[in-house]
Amino acid sequence: MIIQELKPSRHAAGRWLAVLEDGSILRVGENEVLRFSLYRGKELSPEEAEEIQDCARHSGLKEKALNLLARKPMSRRELERKLLEWEASEEEACAVCARMEELGFLDDSRYAAQVVRHYSAKGCGVGKLRDELFRRGVPRELWQEALAQAEDSAGAIDAFLAKKLRGEHDPKAVKKAADALARRGYPWSEISEGLRRYGMDVED
Repeated sequence: MIIQELKPSRHAAGRWLAVLEDGSILRVGENEVLRFSLYRGKELSPEEAEEIQDCARHSGLKEKALNLLARKPMSRRELERKLLEWEASEEEACAVCARMEELGFLDDSRYAAQVVRHYSAKGCGVGKLRDELFRRGVPRELWQEALAQAEDSAGAIDAFLAKKLRGEHDPKAVKKAADALARRGYPWSEISEGLRRYGMDVED
């Protein structure tokens, strides 16, 4: 197959279109143009055309992964799921993630710490923090180190009760506040201690 035309794409920067004599189009990046020395009139075997397309596909996946990670941090597992949604094979997804780790754009340990700091600052307890780490696919062996960066739970509970109850000791209001703390991921042992500090007589 002969390349009848090689031209830059009008819709994607850095993308080139290699129009073959049978009318098919190879969509490649600048790296593939240079790597395979593509030019108008060059003849490609079917095997070469397939190799070029495979390389372009892999480069495209890496580019999409980089753009995604530039917008928001995520775990390796989250990126793998996204790559599979983009119809990457498991082997391709693994290779792209490994490359992102090599470049420093993907770091589960750093990401776990970011998740804990974010939700801890919003007043969430350890139960909620664990749920978020699990939901985002962070490996369990990284949880303990990340959870050590959570804010002091006693201070967060005291601030929440002071804000919600405003000095009130009505049992219904107190129960409502305690239930809200439980939904935020605090264990009853920490909630009950907070209620005692607030001045409530709490049974274990």
